[in-house]
Amino acid sequence: MQNLAHEELPLSLPGFEHIKRYWDKATGSIAAKILPGEFYVTVNDEIIVTVLGSCVSACIRDRVFGIGGMNHFMLPVSRNEASQWGGQLEESTRFGNFAMEKMINEILKHGGNRKNLEVKLFGGGKVITGMTTIDVGRRNIDFVREYVQMEELNLVAEDLGDIYPRKVVYNPKTGKVRVKKLRSMHTRTIVERETSYMNQLKTEPSSGDVELF
Repeated sequence: MQNLAHEELPLSLPGFEHIKRYWDKATGSIAAKILPGEFYVTVNDEIIVTVLGSCVSACIRDRVFGIGGMNHFMLPVSRNEASQWGGQLEESTRFGNFAMEKMINEILKHGGNRKNLEVKLFGGGKVITGMTTIDVGRRNIDFVREYVQMEELNLVAEDLGDIYPRKVVYNPKTGKVRVKKLRSMHTRTIVERETSYMNQLKTEPSSGDVELF
């Protein structure tokens, strides 16, 4: 008899219906795949998967209740920016704050407690070259580390920097993360995807301020 449980996915939380979810045979679990600019929060026992180049992902969960999520973002880069952050720093960090706080608020809204949150950080590889003199990965790393410190969040693990893209597989229920560094044959697709995302950020303003609950 066919096991329909593998095909009938439990409903995602409201607002995350657009995220691609599927049964992952390799891990024997439901998987949600996020792309640049997306995030996903779950209360279920499922994994969240993404591939990072210069972007960063924060994996955040309530370690007591197992509610958590992952985001995938980079700071906007202005066409007029030089090799230093320059005058666009404030607007760029507002975008990063939004990416972090929106996900954290979703975790809290669905039963998480801020004092229980633990954070794991990934990505920020130096993979985009030629388009900008800025080390985009380093810029994202500096931001996300400073954010975690300023918000006094509990950072328990990180794998940041280097020159390789990464595939990240995260289970918020257990807190387990698997990271695979990808070699050059994967880099072109990742760079093209992130370059498209970077160009999109140049024309789309950040969505405003968000305050944590």
